[in-house]
Amino acid sequence: METKATSMAREVAGEAKDLAGDVLDDAQMRLYGKAKALCGKSQRLAANAADAARGTVSENPLSMLGVAAGIGVLLGAWWAASRR
Repeated sequence: METKATSMAREVAGEAKDLAGDVLDDAQMRLYGKAKALCGKSQRLAANAADAARGTVSENPLSMLGVAAGIGVLLGAWWAASRR
């Protein structure tokens, strides 16, 4: 939960810095603000995806084990084919 709050705070701070850069006509401040907002948004989305994955695995552990095994077989086949 702390990660979501931190990422939302980072996103809001970045948007504020972007707005301040726009008002002050400072391109560097705007760029830094946009980068900080995007960083916060990506962290929030990653935390949401991790929560969704955690919920799915806890509801269907055997299905997820089968999916993981299938992905492992596919990656192993791809790796073996690329070694030739």
